[in-house]
Amino acid sequence: MKQISIMFFSLCIAASVLSCSRSNTSDDLGDGPHYGLSASTEVIVTSESGDKLATKSNVTFLDGYARGTAIVVHPEETKQTIVGIGSSFTESSAFVLAHLEPEARAEVMDKIFSERGANFSLTRTPIGSTDFSVEGKYSYAEVADDASLEHFDIAPDKDGFAVSEYAGIRDEQFDLLPMIKQAMSIKSRQDESDLRIVASAWTAPPWMKDIGEYYVSGVPENNYQGTGGNLKPEYVQTYADYIVRYLDTYRAEGVDIWGLTPVNEPHGNSGNWESMHFTPESQNEFIKNNLGPALKAGEFADVNLLIYDQNRNDLEHWADEIFADPETATYVYGAAVHWYASTYKVFEDVLDRVHEKFPEFSIIHTEGTIDDLGKDAPGGIGDPERFKEADWFDNDTFWWNENATDWAYTAEWAPDSEDHPIYAPTHRYARNIIVSLNHWMEGWIDWNVVLDKDGGPNHVGNFCGAPIMIDTDTGQVYYTPIYYVLAQLSRTIRPGDKAVQAEKVLLGLDDDALHASATINDDGLLSVQLLNTTKEPIQYSLQIGAQYAKVDIAANAIQTVQVALND
Repeated sequence: MKQISIMFFSLCIAASVLSCSRSNTSDDLGDGPHYGLSASTEVIVTSESGDKLATKSNVTFLDGYARGTAIVVHPEETKQTIVGIGSSFTESSAFVLAHLEPEARAEVMDKIFSERGANFSLTRTPIGSTDFSVEGKYSYAEVADDASLEHFDIAPDKDGFAVSEYAGIRDEQFDLLPMIKQAMSIKSRQDESDLRIVASAWTAPPWMKDIGEYYVSGVPENNYQGTGGNLKPEYVQTYADYIVRYLDTYRAEGVDIWGLTPVNEPHGNSGNWESMHFTPESQNEFIKNNLGPALKAGEFADVNLLIYDQNRNDLEHWADEIFADPETATYVYGAAVHWYASTYKVFEDVLDRVHEKFPEFSIIHTEGTIDDLGKDAPGGIGDPERFKEADWFDNDTFWWNENATDWAYTAEWAPDSEDHPIYAPTHRYARNIIVSLNHWMEGWIDWNVVLDKDGGPNHVGNFCGAPIMIDTDTGQVYYTPIYYVLAQLSRTIRPGDKAVQAEKVLLGLDDDALHASATINDDGLLSVQLLNTTKEPIQYSLQIGAQYAKVDIAANAIQTVQVALND
Protein backbone atom coordinates (compact mmCIF):
# COMPACT_ATOMS: atom_id res chain seq x y z
CA MET A 1 0.00 0.00 0.00
CA LYS A 2 2.85 2.42 0.78
CA GLN A 3 4.34 1.98 -2.68
CA ILE A 4 0.98 2.64 -4.32
CA SER A 5 0.45 5.82 -2.24
CA ILE A 6 3.84 7.25 -3.18
CA MET A 7 3.23 6.54 -6.87
CA PHE A 8 -0.17 8.23 -6.70
CA PHE A 9 1.35 11.28 -4.96
CA SER A 10 4.00 11.63 -7.66
CA LEU A 11 1.46 11.40 -10.47
CA CYS A 12 -0.70 14.08 -8.89
CA ILE A 13 2.22 16.50 -8.75
CA ALA A 14 3.69 15.69 -12.14
CA ALA A 15 0.63 15.91 -14.41
CA SER A 16 -1.93 18.64 -14.28
CA VAL A 17 -3.95 17.01 -17.04
CA LEU A 18 -4.89 14.14 -14.75
CA SER A 19 -7.90 14.50 -12.49
CA CYS A 20 -5.87 13.49 -9.47
CA SER A 21 -7.03 14.98 -6.21
CA ARG A 22 -7.05 14.17 -2.56
CA SER A 23 -9.79 14.72 -0.06
CA ASN A 24 -9.39 17.94 1.93
CA THR A 25 -9.68 16.05 5.16
CA SER A 26 -6.91 15.06 7.50
CA ASP A 27 -8.06 11.44 7.36
CA ASP A 28 -7.10 10.98 3.71
CA LEU A 29 -3.63 12.44 3.28
CA GLY A 30 -1.64 9.38 2.28
CA ASP A 31 1.91 8.99 3.54
CA GLY A 32 2.94 12.67 3.41
CA PRO A 33 3.65 14.30 6.80
CA HIS A 34 0.95 16.67 8.01
CA TYR A 35 2.44 19.80 9.57
CA GLY A 36 -0.78 21.47 10.62
CA LEU A 37 -0.11 24.52 8.46
CA SER A 38 -2.63 27.33 8.23
CA ALA A 39 -0.76 30.18 6.53
CA SER A 40 2.73 31.45 5.80
CA THR A 41 4.30 33.67 8.43
CA GLU A 42 5.88 36.06 5.95
CA VAL A 43 6.21 36.57 2.19
CA ILE A 44 9.04 38.86 1.03
CA VAL A 45 9.61 40.09 -2.52
CA THR A 46 12.32 41.98 -4.39
CA SER A 47 11.43 42.64 -8.02
CA GLU A 48 12.04 44.66 -11.16
CA SER A 49 8.73 46.44 -10.60
CA GLY A 50 10.24 48.19 -7.58
CA ASP A 51 9.70 45.93 -4.57
CA LYS A 52 12.72 45.92 -2.26
CA LEU A 53 12.41 43.48 0.63
CA ALA A 54 8.67 44.19 0.48
CA THR A 55 6.30 42.24 2.73
CA LYS A 56 3.33 40.76 0.85
CA SER A 57 0.08 39.06 1.89
CA ASN A 58 0.50 35.65 3.46
CA VAL A 59 -0.71 32.57 1.63
CA THR A 60 -3.14 29.98 3.00
CA PHE A 61 -2.46 26.24 3.10
CA LEU A 62 -4.99 23.55 2.25
CA ASP A 63 -4.92 19.84 2.93
CA GLY A 64 -4.23 17.78 -0.17
CA TYR A 65 -1.83 17.52 -3.06
CA ALA A 66 -1.00 20.10 -5.69
CA ARG A 67 -1.55 19.92 -9.41
CA GLY A 68 0.26 21.81 -12.13
CA THR A 69 3.46 23.80 -11.65
CA ALA A 70 4.66 23.08 -8.14
CA ILE A 71 7.52 23.51 -5.72
CA VAL A 72 7.66 20.44 -3.51
CA VAL A 73 9.53 20.82 -0.20
CA HIS A 74 10.40 17.93 2.11
CA PRO A 75 11.29 19.50 5.51
CA GLU A 76 12.01 16.09 6.99
CA GLU A 77 14.85 15.52 4.49
CA THR A 78 17.56 17.78 5.89
CA LYS A 79 20.90 18.19 4.15
CA GLN A 80 23.94 20.46 4.72
CA THR A 81 24.21 23.06 7.50
CA ILE A 82 24.53 26.65 6.29
CA VAL A 83 27.54 28.70 7.43
CA GLY A 84 26.38 32.01 6.00
CA ILE A 85 25.86 34.42 3.11
CA GLY A 86 27.70 37.68 2.63
CA SER A 87 30.23 39.80 0.78
CA SER A 88 33.89 40.85 1.00
CA PHE A 89 36.15 43.41 2.62
CA THR A 90 38.70 44.83 0.17
CA GLU A 91 41.04 47.79 0.15
CA SER A 92 38.98 49.26 -2.69
CA SER A 93 35.80 49.04 -0.61
CA ALA A 94 37.51 50.69 2.35
CA PHE A 95 38.91 53.43 0.09
CA VAL A 96 35.46 54.27 -1.31
CA LEU A 97 33.92 54.32 2.19
CA ALA A 98 36.72 56.64 3.36
CA HIS A 99 35.22 59.25 1.02
CA LEU A 100 32.11 59.43 3.22
CA GLU A 101 31.72 61.36 6.44
CA PRO A 102 31.86 58.96 9.42
CA GLU A 103 28.11 59.23 10.02
CA ALA A 104 27.25 58.43 6.41
CA ARG A 105 29.77 55.57 6.37
CA ALA A 106 28.28 54.16 9.59
CA GLU A 107 24.86 54.12 7.91
CA VAL A 108 26.22 52.15 4.95
CA MET A 109 28.05 49.69 7.21
CA ASP A 110 24.89 49.26 9.26
CA LYS A 111 22.94 48.45 6.09
CA ILE A 112 25.52 45.76 5.32
CA PHE A 113 26.00 44.04 8.68
CA SER A 114 23.14 44.85 11.06
CA GLU A 115 19.88 42.97 11.49
CA ARG A 116 17.97 45.90 10.03
CA GLY A 117 20.19 45.67 6.95
CA ALA A 118 21.55 42.72 4.99
CA ASN A 119 22.90 41.08 8.19
CA PHE A 120 25.78 39.46 6.29
CA SER A 121 27.38 36.66 8.30
CA LEU A 122 30.05 35.15 6.02
CA THR A 123 32.74 37.36 4.48
CA ARG A 124 36.11 37.30 2.78
CA THR A 125 39.24 39.45 2.95
CA PRO A 126 42.51 39.35 1.01
CA ILE A 127 45.96 38.69 2.43
CA GLY A 128 47.96 41.42 0.69
CA SER A 129 47.10 43.19 -2.54
CA THR A 130 44.67 42.22 -5.30
CA ASP A 131 43.38 43.91 -8.42
CA PHE A 132 40.92 45.60 -6.06
CA SER A 133 43.65 47.52 -4.30
CA VAL A 134 44.06 51.22 -4.90
CA GLU A 135 47.61 51.00 -6.22
CA GLY A 136 48.31 47.27 -5.85
CA LYS A 137 51.57 45.37 -5.63
CA TYR A 138 52.06 45.20 -1.88
CA SER A 139 52.58 42.45 0.65
CA TYR A 140 53.31 42.24 4.37
CA ALA A 141 56.92 41.14 3.82
CA GLU A 142 58.50 43.66 1.48
CA VAL A 143 62.12 43.04 2.47
CA ALA A 144 63.62 40.53 0.06
CA ASP A 145 64.98 37.22 1.36
CA ASP A 146 63.60 37.88 4.86
CA ALA A 147 63.00 34.19 5.47
CA SER A 148 62.47 34.75 9.21
CA LEU A 149 59.81 37.39 8.41
CA GLU A 150 61.49 39.79 10.79
CA HIS A 151 60.05 42.75 8.87
CA PHE A 152 56.49 41.38 8.55
CA ASP A 153 54.01 44.27 8.84
CA ILE A 154 50.28 44.64 8.12
CA ALA A 155 50.58 48.45 7.95
CA PRO A 156 49.02 48.53 4.44
CA ASP A 157 45.76 47.32 5.96
CA LYS A 158 45.50 50.04 8.59
CA ASP A 159 47.52 53.12 7.57
CA GLY A 160 44.59 54.86 5.91
CA PHE A 161 44.52 57.21 2.91
CA ALA A 162 45.92 60.72 3.22
CA VAL A 163 43.99 63.64 1.75
CA SER A 164 47.27 64.96 0.37
CA GLU A 165 47.52 61.84 -1.81
CA TYR A 166 43.87 61.14 -2.55
CA ALA A 167 41.49 64.06 -3.06
CA GLY A 168 38.06 63.69 -1.53
CA ILE A 169 39.01 61.51 1.44
CA ARG A 170 36.85 62.36 4.46
CA ASP A 171 38.39 59.94 6.99
CA GLU A 172 42.15 59.48 6.69
CA GLN A 173 42.19 56.72 9.31
CA PHE A 174 39.73 54.40 7.58
CA ASP A 175 41.21 51.35 5.83
CA LEU A 176 40.70 47.61 5.37
CA LEU A 177 41.35 46.59 9.00
CA PRO A 178 39.24 49.44 10.46
CA MET A 179 36.45 48.39 8.09
CA ILE A 180 36.56 44.84 9.45
CA LYS A 181 36.59 46.13 13.02
CA GLN A 182 33.60 48.38 12.37
CA ALA A 183 31.68 45.39 11.02
CA MET A 184 32.61 43.39 14.11
CA SER A 185 31.42 46.25 16.31
CA ILE A 186 28.04 46.24 14.58
CA LYS A 187 27.74 42.49 15.08
CA SER A 188 28.70 42.76 18.75
CA ARG A 189 25.58 44.86 19.38
CA GLN A 190 23.38 41.98 18.22
CA ASP A 191 22.54 38.68 19.82
CA GLU A 192 24.24 37.01 16.88
CA SER A 193 27.74 38.41 17.21
CA ASP A 194 29.75 36.03 15.02
CA LEU A 195 31.22 37.31 11.76
CA ARG A 196 32.96 34.57 9.84
CA ILE A 197 35.86 35.75 7.67
CA VAL A 198 37.65 33.72 5.00
CA ALA A 199 41.14 35.04 4.16
CA SER A 200 42.88 34.44 0.84
CA ALA A 201 46.24 35.57 -0.53
CA TRP A 202 46.42 36.40 -4.23
CA THR A 203 50.17 35.84 -4.19
CA ALA A 204 53.22 35.39 -1.99
CA PRO A 205 55.64 38.34 -1.83
CA PRO A 206 57.50 38.46 -5.17
CA TRP A 207 60.86 37.46 -3.71
CA MET A 208 59.38 34.10 -2.73
CA LYS A 209 58.41 33.35 -6.38
CA ASP A 210 60.38 32.21 -9.39
CA ILE A 211 59.29 35.20 -11.50
CA GLY A 212 60.35 37.76 -8.88
CA GLU A 213 57.25 39.84 -9.67
CA TYR A 214 53.67 40.12 -8.46
CA TYR A 215 52.55 39.11 -11.95
CA VAL A 216 53.78 39.19 -15.54
CA SER A 217 51.37 40.29 -18.27
CA GLY A 218 51.68 39.77 -21.99
CA VAL A 219 51.31 36.00 -21.75
CA PRO A 220 51.71 33.79 -24.81
CA GLU A 221 48.73 33.61 -27.17
CA ASN A 222 46.07 31.04 -26.13
CA ASN A 223 47.61 30.68 -22.65
CA TYR A 224 44.61 31.94 -20.69
CA GLN A 225 46.12 30.90 -17.34
CA GLY A 226 48.73 33.63 -17.52
CA THR A 227 51.87 34.05 -15.47
CA GLY A 228 51.68 34.43 -11.71
CA GLY A 229 54.76 32.38 -10.99
CA ASN A 230 55.38 29.57 -8.53
CA LEU A 231 56.96 29.41 -5.11
CA LYS A 232 60.69 28.88 -5.10
CA PRO A 233 61.48 25.56 -3.38
CA GLU A 234 63.52 27.33 -0.72
CA TYR A 235 60.58 29.57 0.23
CA VAL A 236 57.70 27.09 0.29
CA GLN A 237 57.81 26.85 4.09
CA THR A 238 58.41 30.60 4.35
CA TYR A 239 55.13 31.20 2.53
CA ALA A 240 53.31 28.88 4.95
CA ASP A 241 54.88 30.82 7.84
CA TYR A 242 53.83 34.07 6.17
CA ILE A 243 50.19 33.00 6.20
CA VAL A 244 50.39 31.90 9.85
CA ARG A 245 52.05 35.22 10.76
CA TYR A 246 49.11 37.01 9.13
CA LEU A 247 46.64 35.00 11.20
CA ASP A 248 48.60 35.68 14.37
CA THR A 249 48.92 39.41 13.69
CA TYR A 250 45.23 39.79 12.90
CA ARG A 251 44.38 37.87 16.08
CA ALA A 252 46.50 40.34 18.02
CA GLU A 253 44.35 43.09 16.46
CA GLY A 254 41.23 41.36 17.78
CA VAL A 255 40.23 39.73 14.47
CA ASP A 256 39.98 35.94 14.39
CA ILE A 257 39.98 34.51 10.89
CA TRP A 258 37.42 31.71 10.44
CA GLY A 259 38.56 30.24 7.12
CA LEU A 260 41.60 30.24 4.86
CA THR A 261 42.61 29.29 1.33
CA PRO A 262 46.26 28.69 0.33
CA VAL A 263 45.95 31.09 -2.62
CA ASN A 264 43.26 32.73 -4.71
CA GLU A 265 42.76 31.27 -8.20
CA PRO A 266 45.73 28.89 -8.45
CA HIS A 267 45.16 28.45 -12.20
CA GLY A 268 46.03 32.12 -12.69
CA ASN A 269 44.23 35.08 -14.26
CA SER A 270 45.93 35.70 -17.63
CA GLY A 271 48.78 37.56 -15.96
CA ASN A 272 46.59 40.62 -15.52
CA TRP A 273 47.05 41.20 -11.78
CA GLU A 274 48.44 39.64 -8.60
CA SER A 275 48.45 35.84 -8.77
CA MET A 276 50.43 32.69 -8.02
CA HIS A 277 50.12 29.17 -9.34
CA PHE A 278 49.51 25.82 -7.73
CA THR A 279 48.53 22.54 -9.34
CA PRO A 280 46.32 20.10 -7.43
CA GLU A 281 49.42 18.04 -6.81
CA SER A 282 51.60 20.91 -5.60
CA GLN A 283 48.85 22.34 -3.40
CA ASN A 284 48.33 18.91 -1.87
CA GLU A 285 52.03 18.69 -1.00
CA PHE A 286 52.05 22.26 0.32
CA ILE A 287 49.12 21.62 2.67
CA LYS A 288 50.40 18.25 3.82
CA ASN A 289 54.02 19.18 4.39
CA ASN A 290 54.00 22.91 5.09
CA LEU A 291 50.77 24.82 5.68
CA GLY A 292 48.87 22.19 7.64
CA PRO A 293 51.66 21.52 10.13
CA ALA A 294 52.38 25.28 10.40
CA LEU A 295 48.75 26.02 11.27
CA LYS A 296 48.77 23.30 13.89
CA ALA A 297 52.09 24.44 15.39
CA GLY A 298 50.89 28.04 15.46
CA GLU A 299 47.71 27.06 17.32
CA PHE A 300 45.53 27.78 14.29
CA ALA A 301 44.31 24.23 13.72
CA ASP A 302 40.77 25.56 14.26
CA VAL A 303 40.99 27.79 11.17
CA ASN A 304 38.95 26.11 8.44
CA LEU A 305 41.29 25.39 5.54
CA LEU A 306 39.62 25.41 2.11
CA ILE A 307 41.40 24.08 -0.97
CA TYR A 308 41.32 25.33 -4.55
CA ASP A 309 39.48 28.74 -4.63
CA GLN A 310 38.69 29.02 -8.32
CA ASN A 311 36.00 28.08 -10.85
CA ARG A 312 33.63 25.33 -9.79
CA ASN A 313 33.79 23.42 -13.10
CA ASP A 314 37.33 22.20 -12.22
CA LEU A 315 36.62 21.38 -8.57
CA GLU A 316 36.40 17.61 -8.97
CA HIS A 317 40.01 17.14 -10.07
CA TRP A 318 41.26 19.13 -7.08
CA ALA A 319 39.00 17.22 -4.69
CA ASP A 320 40.16 13.87 -6.09
CA GLU A 321 43.77 14.82 -5.52
CA ILE A 322 43.55 16.49 -2.10
CA PHE A 323 40.47 15.16 -0.29
CA ALA A 324 41.49 11.60 -1.17
CA ASP A 325 44.91 11.95 0.46
CA PRO A 326 44.36 10.84 4.06
CA GLU A 327 47.40 12.75 5.36
CA THR A 328 46.31 16.03 3.79
CA ALA A 329 42.65 15.52 4.61
CA THR A 330 43.29 15.83 8.32
CA TYR A 331 44.12 19.51 7.80
CA VAL A 332 41.31 20.34 5.37
CA TYR A 333 37.76 21.58 6.04
CA GLY A 334 36.51 21.77 2.47
CA ALA A 335 36.80 23.54 -0.87
CA ALA A 336 36.28 27.10 -2.10
CA VAL A 337 34.84 27.83 -5.54
CA HIS A 338 34.06 30.79 -7.84
CA TRP A 339 31.46 31.24 -10.59
CA TYR A 340 33.47 32.66 -13.53
CA ALA A 341 33.30 29.54 -15.73
CA SER A 342 29.83 30.57 -16.91
CA THR A 343 27.39 33.46 -16.67
CA TYR A 344 24.46 31.08 -16.14
CA LYS A 345 25.64 27.55 -15.30
CA VAL A 346 25.85 26.53 -11.64
CA PHE A 347 27.69 23.24 -12.32
CA GLU A 348 25.45 21.37 -9.91
CA ASP A 349 26.58 18.08 -11.46
CA VAL A 350 30.13 18.81 -10.29
CA LEU A 351 28.94 19.78 -6.80
CA ASP A 352 26.90 16.58 -6.55
CA ARG A 353 29.74 14.33 -7.65
CA VAL A 354 32.22 15.89 -5.24
CA HIS A 355 29.76 15.62 -2.36
CA GLU A 356 28.96 12.01 -3.24
CA LYS A 357 32.65 11.10 -3.20
CA PHE A 358 33.62 13.23 -0.19
CA PRO A 359 30.51 13.98 1.90
CA GLU A 360 32.53 14.97 4.97
CA PHE A 361 34.01 18.05 3.24
CA SER A 362 32.29 21.41 2.87
CA ILE A 363 31.90 23.46 -0.30
CA ILE A 364 31.78 27.25 -0.02
CA HIS A 365 31.46 29.82 -2.79
CA THR A 366 34.08 32.47 -2.01
CA GLU A 367 33.85 34.87 -4.96
CA GLY A 368 31.42 36.08 -7.60
CA THR A 369 30.89 39.50 -9.18
CA ILE A 370 29.65 41.31 -12.26
CA ASP A 371 33.07 41.45 -13.87
CA ASP A 372 34.35 43.56 -16.78
CA LEU A 373 31.84 46.31 -16.01
CA GLY A 374 31.93 48.84 -18.85
CA LYS A 375 33.97 46.68 -21.19
CA ASP A 376 33.15 47.27 -24.84
CA ALA A 377 31.05 44.34 -26.03
CA PRO A 378 28.55 44.19 -28.90
CA GLY A 379 25.05 44.21 -27.44
CA GLY A 380 26.30 44.44 -23.87
CA ILE A 381 27.57 46.97 -21.37
CA GLY A 382 29.89 49.42 -23.00
CA ASP A 383 28.01 49.27 -26.31
CA PRO A 384 27.36 52.94 -27.18
CA GLU A 385 24.23 51.92 -29.06
CA ARG A 386 22.64 50.75 -25.82
CA PHE A 387 24.28 52.47 -22.87
CA LYS A 388 25.79 55.77 -22.00
CA GLU A 389 28.77 55.87 -19.63
CA ALA A 390 28.12 54.25 -16.22
CA ASP A 391 24.47 53.64 -17.06
CA TRP A 392 24.38 51.01 -14.30
CA PHE A 393 24.66 53.66 -11.57
CA ASP A 394 21.32 54.60 -10.01
CA ASN A 395 19.53 52.62 -12.72
CA ASP A 396 17.75 49.50 -11.44
CA THR A 397 16.65 48.55 -14.95
CA PHE A 398 20.23 47.71 -15.90
CA TRP A 399 20.53 45.09 -13.15
CA TRP A 400 17.21 43.33 -13.83
CA ASN A 401 17.73 42.75 -17.54
CA GLU A 402 20.17 41.10 -19.92
CA ASN A 403 22.72 43.88 -20.04
CA ALA A 404 25.86 42.41 -18.45
CA THR A 405 28.72 40.59 -20.12
CA ASP A 406 31.87 39.00 -18.71
CA TRP A 407 35.51 38.27 -19.49
CA ALA A 408 34.75 35.58 -22.09
CA TYR A 409 31.85 37.23 -23.93
CA THR A 410 33.81 38.22 -27.03
CA ALA A 411 37.03 36.25 -26.39
CA GLU A 412 37.25 33.61 -29.09
CA TRP A 413 40.28 32.11 -27.32
CA ALA A 414 38.33 31.50 -24.09
CA PRO A 415 37.47 27.90 -23.24
CA ASP A 416 33.75 27.12 -23.63
CA SER A 417 32.92 30.68 -24.68
CA GLU A 418 29.34 29.54 -25.39
CA ASP A 419 28.87 29.35 -21.62
CA HIS A 420 29.18 33.14 -21.36
CA PRO A 421 26.09 34.75 -22.93
CA ILE A 422 24.84 38.21 -21.99
CA TYR A 423 22.84 38.03 -18.75
CA ALA A 424 20.76 39.81 -16.11
CA PRO A 425 22.89 40.42 -12.98
CA THR A 426 20.06 39.75 -10.52
CA HIS A 427 19.33 36.43 -12.18
CA ARG A 428 22.95 35.35 -12.07
CA TYR A 429 23.17 36.01 -8.33
CA ALA A 430 19.84 34.53 -7.28
CA ARG A 431 20.08 31.50 -9.58
CA ASN A 432 23.60 30.69 -8.44
CA ILE A 433 22.77 30.88 -4.74
CA ILE A 434 19.39 29.13 -4.90
CA VAL A 435 20.55 26.26 -7.12
CA SER A 436 23.82 25.86 -5.20
CA LEU A 437 21.90 25.40 -1.94
CA ASN A 438 20.11 22.47 -3.55
CA HIS A 439 23.48 20.89 -4.33
CA TRP A 440 25.40 20.95 -1.05
CA MET A 441 26.79 24.48 -0.98
CA GLU A 442 27.17 25.59 2.66
CA GLY A 443 28.05 29.26 2.20
CA TRP A 444 28.11 31.96 -0.44
CA ILE A 445 30.32 35.09 -0.57
CA ASP A 446 30.09 38.00 -3.00
CA TRP A 447 33.22 39.96 -3.98
CA ASN A 448 33.63 43.72 -3.17
CA VAL A 449 30.71 44.86 -1.05
CA VAL A 450 31.25 48.53 -1.98
CA LEU A 451 32.81 50.15 -5.07
CA ASP A 452 32.68 53.56 -6.69
CA LYS A 453 30.21 54.43 -9.45
CA ASP A 454 32.58 53.15 -12.13
CA GLY A 455 33.17 49.80 -10.42
CA GLY A 456 36.56 50.60 -8.89
CA PRO A 457 39.09 51.60 -7.88
CA ASN A 458 41.04 48.82 -9.55
CA HIS A 459 44.71 49.37 -10.25
CA VAL A 460 44.60 47.39 -13.51
CA GLY A 461 41.25 48.65 -14.81
CA ASN A 462 39.27 45.46 -14.08
CA PHE A 463 36.07 47.28 -13.08
CA CYS A 464 33.21 45.26 -11.57
CA GLY A 465 29.75 45.69 -10.13
CA ALA A 466 29.07 45.70 -6.40
CA PRO A 467 26.01 45.50 -4.15
CA ILE A 468 26.62 49.12 -3.12
CA MET A 469 28.13 51.73 -5.45
CA ILE A 470 29.05 55.24 -4.33
CA ASP A 471 29.74 58.43 -6.26
CA THR A 472 32.85 59.58 -4.42
CA ASP A 473 32.47 63.11 -5.81
CA THR A 474 28.93 63.72 -4.57
CA GLY A 475 28.62 61.13 -1.79
CA GLN A 476 25.52 59.57 -3.40
CA VAL A 477 25.07 55.97 -2.20
CA TYR A 478 23.34 53.60 -4.63
CA TYR A 479 22.05 50.32 -3.24
CA THR A 480 21.85 48.23 -6.40
CA PRO A 481 19.24 45.46 -6.87
CA ILE A 482 22.08 43.03 -6.13
CA TYR A 483 22.21 44.44 -2.60
CA TYR A 484 18.51 43.72 -2.06
CA VAL A 485 18.77 40.22 -3.55
CA LEU A 486 21.66 39.35 -1.25
CA ALA A 487 20.01 41.06 1.73
CA GLN A 488 16.80 39.08 1.27
CA LEU A 489 18.63 35.77 1.06
CA SER A 490 21.02 36.60 3.91
CA ARG A 491 18.23 37.70 6.26
CA THR A 492 16.19 34.55 5.66
CA ILE A 493 19.00 31.96 5.35
CA ARG A 494 21.00 32.11 8.55
CA PRO A 495 24.07 30.28 9.90
CA GLY A 496 22.99 27.00 11.47
CA ASP A 497 19.97 26.57 9.19
CA LYS A 498 19.80 23.31 7.28
CA ALA A 499 19.03 22.93 3.60
CA VAL A 500 16.08 20.66 2.93
CA GLN A 501 15.09 18.72 -0.15
CA ALA A 502 13.20 20.87 -2.65
CA GLU A 503 12.03 19.92 -6.13
CA LYS A 504 10.27 21.77 -8.91
CA VAL A 505 7.65 20.55 -11.38
CA LEU A 506 7.35 23.01 -14.26
CA LEU A 507 4.48 22.45 -16.65
CA GLY A 508 4.61 24.55 -19.79
CA LEU A 509 7.59 26.55 -18.49
CA ASP A 510 11.25 26.61 -19.47
CA ASP A 511 13.51 24.98 -16.89
CA ASP A 512 15.17 28.35 -16.19
CA ALA A 513 11.84 30.13 -15.64
CA LEU A 514 11.54 29.24 -11.95
CA HIS A 515 14.15 28.15 -9.41
CA ALA A 516 13.60 27.21 -5.76
CA SER A 517 15.40 25.99 -2.67
CA ALA A 518 14.54 25.76 1.01
CA THR A 519 16.16 25.83 4.46
CA ILE A 520 14.87 25.25 7.97
CA ASN A 521 16.08 26.50 11.34
CA ASP A 522 16.05 24.85 14.76
CA ASP A 523 12.73 26.50 15.62
CA GLY A 524 11.01 24.88 12.65
CA LEU A 525 10.85 28.03 10.51
CA LEU A 526 11.01 26.96 6.89
CA SER A 527 12.27 29.52 4.32
CA VAL A 528 11.53 28.82 0.67
CA GLN A 529 13.48 30.94 -1.84
CA LEU A 530 12.28 31.41 -5.41
CA LEU A 531 13.48 33.19 -8.55
CA ASN A 532 11.17 34.03 -11.45
CA THR A 533 13.39 34.90 -14.44
CA THR A 534 10.45 35.62 -16.77
CA LYS A 535 8.64 38.85 -17.61
CA GLU A 536 5.29 37.40 -16.47
CA PRO A 537 3.92 36.43 -13.03
CA ILE A 538 3.90 32.70 -12.35
CA GLN A 539 1.36 30.86 -10.22
CA TYR A 540 2.65 27.73 -8.55
CA SER A 541 1.64 25.40 -5.76
CA LEU A 542 3.90 25.24 -2.73
CA GLN A 543 3.61 21.65 -1.49
CA ILE A 544 4.84 20.97 2.05
CA GLY A 545 4.10 17.47 3.24
CA ALA A 546 0.39 16.75 2.79
CA GLN A 547 -0.58 20.41 2.38
CA TYR A 548 -0.24 23.01 -0.33
CA ALA A 549 -0.79 26.71 -0.99
CA LYS A 550 -1.43 28.51 -4.25
CA VAL A 551 1.21 31.22 -4.61
CA ASP A 552 1.83 33.95 -7.17
CA ILE A 553 5.36 35.16 -7.76
CA ALA A 554 5.70 38.50 -9.54
CA ALA A 555 7.46 38.88 -12.86
CA ASN A 556 11.25 39.15 -12.69
CA ALA A 557 11.36 38.70 -8.93
CA ILE A 558 12.98 37.05 -5.94
CA GLN A 559 10.42 35.71 -3.45
CA THR A 560 10.83 34.26 0.04
CA VAL A 561 7.96 32.33 1.62
CA GLN A 562 8.46 31.57 5.31
CA VAL A 563 6.35 28.94 7.04
CA ALA A 564 6.36 27.84 10.70
CA LEU A 565 6.03 24.07 10.99
CA ASN A 566 4.03 22.71 13.90
CA ASP A 567 5.44 19.20 13.71
